Amino acid sequence: MLDLTYEAPKPKVIAGAKHDWELVIGMEVHAQVSSKAKLFSGASTQFGAEPNSNVAFVDAGMPGMLPVINEGCVALAVKTGLGLKAQINLNSAFDRKNYFYPDLPQGYQISQLYHPIVGEGEVLVEMGEGVARLVRIERIHLEQDAGKSIHDMDPAMSFVDLNRTGVALMEIVSRPDIRGPEEAAAYVTKLRQILRYLGTCDGNMQNGNLRADVNVSVCRPGQYEKYMETQDFSHLGTRCEIKNMNSMRFIQAAIDYEARRQIAIVEAGGEVVQETRLYDADKNETRSMRSKEEAHDYRYFPDPDLLPLEIEQAWVDDIAATLPELPDDKKSRFINDMGLSDYDASVLTAEVENADFFEEVVATGGDGKMAANWVINELFGRLKKDDTAIGDSPISPARLGQIVALIKKGDISGKIAKDVFEIAYTQDRDPEEIVETEGMKQVTDTGAIEAAVDEVIAANPAQVAKAKENPKLAGWFVGQVMKATGGKANPKAVNDLVAQKLAES
Repeated sequence: MLDLTYEAPKPKVIAGAKHDWELVIGMEVHAQVSSKAKLFSGASTQFGAEPNSNVAFVDAGMPGMLPVINEGCVALAVKTGLGLKAQINLNSAFDRKNYFYPDLPQGYQISQLYHPIVGEGEVLVEMGEGVARLVRIERIHLEQDAGKSIHDMDPAMSFVDLNRTGVALMEIVSRPDIRGPEEAAAYVTKLRQILRYLGTCDGNMQNGNLRADVNVSVCRPGQYEKYMETQDFSHLGTRCEIKNMNSMRFIQAAIDYEARRQIAIVEAGGEVVQETRLYDADKNETRSMRSKEEAHDYRYFPDPDLLPLEIEQAWVDDIAATLPELPDDKKSRFINDMGLSDYDASVLTAEVENADFFEEVVATGGDGKMAANWVINELFGRLKKDDTAIGDSPISPARLGQIVALIKKGDISGKIAKDVFEIAYTQDRDPEEIVETEGMKQVTDTGAIEAAVDEVIAANPAQVAKAKENPKLAGWFVGQVMKATGGKANPKAVNDLVAQKLAES
């Protein structure tokens, strides 16, 4: 996609009772940093531990306990910024964000408002071949996560699990560049993909390691273009924020509901109130959570326990030198160097594990297109049927590559290869050994194939006469020869000899 020109998708238009309306969406994605320790303490970040077992004195807000920055978390935030082509700020600082947190014992959250560690970047979100939305990243800042309040264990009491308290988060804030529910889901998907390639966040939405706050507003057609010209938000509608979305499907449903809710309010002569809302998946509706606070409501001030964070450009350069090949570059290479289609390259690069597996298959098999066909159609299809992750594949990439190499060499046909694959997949056997011991090697001896062709033609004079009138019937003879040779004859040789013999008859 990097080497291709693309056009931006059309904005989503919703027809109201009186007017047409367009959506404007910005997102704040909270990505848990892939660190074994928390942002300001050495407590474990292990998921699923016993409640309140991963809590240091700092996390519990004990008097006299001072936070100490985790350098590894800073490095991963910088790496994320570099992966998003963003500006890395060599000088940043932490602030206290104050309001009542029942599950954050300090009574404030340590975050970055005024001086974030990462500045402006970008994410290219593909919406189809040749169609993409460039979403601008405004900033990425580091902050600590809160704990978890539990309200359904006792009818009279609430419980608090502080295991997540202090876990390092990267808040990735986009500009309001997203124009529809599908684009919003595609943006989160692309962002998750990049983070997983970088190894800075595992992207596990089910565990809450990647969550999105979605800012939704509506405007009349043409107003967004005025905003883009002037950067004046008065051209856009009042936005509402939908908190803690951790499902692509629910993100789309929540945006669609919220947009229609706002349209109904405005067309009835009312005003949308800026607020924070929650999405109820059971009822498929958003509901008010609290009025939206401004920065002054949080009473931000510089954290007196933490010095400003100063990093050196040389350190940033060292991190940049470790960046892996990212999805857009890898997809572009698969298309340009291996001749893959846009679709196949997209499927293979969707997850870093898929791309790595495929490249190992190519390294052994030596044919990118054929390897892509076998990985996507045969392997992925079988893994999906068996509900098995690619990391647990019963057949290794080297063995699948051997099958590709055997086809390319002409030792087996595509049909025989499927039988070899089945045995290798279910019996954990080497493909080359299977071909030898099971007698599955393709017959390439033209003499033997010619004898089989002659025998079939001699035994079916009526079919020969029909084939002379209709050459398409030659396929019947090919099938009979393949059947007579147990499917081992080289298909091309059979086709060539059948055509030759029929012409001579």
